[in-house]
Amino acid sequence: MHDGHTEHHHHRTHEQKTRWVLIITAVTMVLEISAGYYSNSMALTADGWHMATHVFAVGLSWIAYYTIRKYAQSEHLSFHKEKVLSLAGFTSAIALIIIAVYMAIESTTRLLAPLPIRFTEAIVVASIGLVVNAISAAVLHHDKEDSDHNIRAAYIHVLADGLTSVTAIIALVLGATYNLYSLDALSGIIGSIVIISWAVTLIKASGKTLIEFERK
Repeated sequence: MHDGHTEHHHHRTHEQKTRWVLIITAVTMVLEISAGYYSNSMALTADGWHMATHVFAVGLSWIAYYTIRKYAQSEHLSFHKEKVLSLAGFTSAIALIIIAVYMAIESTTRLLAPLPIRFTEAIVVASIGLVVNAISAAVLHHDKEDSDHNIRAAYIHVLADGLTSVTAIIALVLGATYNLYSLDALSGIIGSIVIISWAVTLIKASGKTLIEFERK
């Protein structure tokens, strides 16, 4: 069990981490979505839109830590810190599911009606996205004892982003090599399924904290 000072230090550290990740991922998000539509790559577009939810989620995580730090010492307000963090994590997971469903629908549409893809441009941008995800994961990495649902949600978003970047790059490279546009769409479908799975796990964990679910 952390004492108040140690807990405050962890929250302050997580706040700084999420702020930096928010900045670099917002820039990358704009690049990926723009390049995805330009190159007609569903894998890259899906990765970009997923990074958009990542920006939303990390932004929400930062706001949660900022709120806790700002009002923790207030004599006029009282709130449950863990529930604030869990609510941010729960909301992030919902956003993950929404964008994953959108990815699956769009990818299925592209699978049935493929479009020509500018593979070279898409591969370059997807690789940049993967590097940003790797940096973000390193920044957000934390020890288990310092974890909470909020920082865990941000970390899962980064890992999910990394997964969509990897599947996008593999699909684009194979597609360029064998001239198969369907692999790009399949990458979007696979990525959406995995993301939904991770989001459901996060919803269960954070939801239990919100409703104070305990076995007797």
